Amino acid sequence: MEFNRGLTLISPDPELIIFDCDGVLIDSEVISARVLIDALASVGVKVDTAHVQTHFLGRSWAKVAAEIRNSHGYLPGTDFEEKYRTELLARFQQELVPTLGIKALLGQLTTRTCVATSSTPKRALRSLELTGLAGFFDARIFTASEVARGKPAPDLFLHAAERMNTDPAKCLVIEDSLPGIQAAQNAGMEVLRFTGGSHLRGIDEETLTLNGTVHCFDKWEHFLEMVPQANRQTNGWMDT
Repeated sequence: MEFNRGLTLISPDPELIIFDCDGVLIDSEVISARVLIDALASVGVKVDTAHVQTHFLGRSWAKVAAEIRNSHGYLPGTDFEEKYRTELLARFQQELVPTLGIKALLGQLTTRTCVATSSTPKRALRSLELTGLAGFFDARIFTASEVARGKPAPDLFLHAAERMNTDPAKCLVIEDSLPGIQAAQNAGMEVLRFTGGSHLRGIDEETLTLNGTVHCFDKWEHFLEMVPQANRQTNGWMDT
């Protein structure tokens, strides 16, 4: 399924591209959902994939824990969180892959990039190491632990822009989740929705585009059609 091919952005020459991590750079959300569903089931809390997608996707652990407490009467403590994270990283070690085509894209970009994610610093770095993406970003990885409020508040994206010395209006965010899209919009940044992750398969176009209000794409090769100035070759560079 392909969306909005051939469209260009209102501001097609961003100074900074901010990538979300889970579901955008790495195809992790289905794995995370399965591990969390199993972990909750072990303490008597039953949720399904649809519930995880609606209430947990793109949110920090603090918000996820609060939702579990409010909706199910169970507050995941430190022990629960540690066991969940340990099992998740073990599953990542076995199953995690980058989203298809992202390595090729990152190798072509001339525009500055960074990562802004709701994951913990340890999980974000390990995820990028396992998928061979860490070297594209080095220390330019910012997490929800560095700000007071997680997505959909704008804090994380504004923090990333500040650390990268970039005007928020000159930033382009690549997100997959609704809270992430809202956070980018609340920060005054342009946003594209990447829909190529496994967790978004089978969802209709109207839902993914939020009734046509958000530009979506599901293949990284289409990104350069939408943001042509980010391409190394269009700037006179040649890949080696």
